Amino acid sequence: MITVTPAAVAQIKLSAEQGKTEGMPLRIAASRNEDNSIHYAMGFDDSKEDDITITAGDVEIVVSAASADLLKNSTIDYVELEPGKFQFIFLNPNDPTYKPPSE
Repeated sequence: MITVTPAAVAQIKLSAEQGKTEGMPLRIAASRNEDNSIHYAMGFDDSKEDDITITAGDVEIVVSAASADLLKNSTIDYVELEPGKFQFIFLNPNDPTYKPPSE
């Protein structure tokens, strides 16, 4: 369903340590914007009864059933977009603005 790169797993773990939220799952949410693109949100949260749970490395990720279809076959990575500027990116073939990385 969702792939999380080793770089993203490492940053999620670091963020949990820094925010003192170790042991809490990371919630990933997705919703459609008016232009049909996808908006993403992430944060540490308790899991809910109807959540889908994914384990990446030793990080637990939860996704609501409503977000699961929008995130199907996505990859989450943590990359340096500009020198010294790192951020999470979503590589999501379900998003009409997605362009596969050129190799």
